[in-house]
Amino acid sequence: MAVNDDCKLKFLELKAKRTYRFVIFKIDEKQKEVTVEKVGEPSSSYEDFAASLPTDECRYAIYDFDFVTEENCQKSKIFFIAWSPDSSRVRSKMLYASSKDRFKRELDGIQVELQATDPTEMGLDVFRSRAN
Repeated sequence: MAVNDDCKLKFLELKAKRTYRFVIFKIDEKQKEVTVEKVGEPSSSYEDFAASLPTDECRYAIYDFDFVTEENCQKSKIFFIAWSPDSSRVRSKMLYASSKDRFKRELDGIQVELQATDPTEMGLDVFRSRAN
């Protein structure tokens, strides 16, 4: 599975310049490569991000999660989300699962990985608990 250069570019912009709040990636089955499907502006909310994930198709996503530590420090962590809803096609789930590690290696700087099959598995409470 190839990774489109735009994927790495958008990830670096999110990581280094904080140009985006999130990036959603899609596997183009005809081209056999991972492409950027959508980016979220820095002002985007978590709700905007969650609404951008299709309810019946797999996706990869990067989310820049801002939080405040118990010591009252402002921090952020870069989350990688493997979105694989139960209602998506089996072939699609297998394709995303088998390509995940290869794709993740292309994105240097991911701090936390989440596997989610429904929105409750990647709620804000999950982000908060995994960020600390």
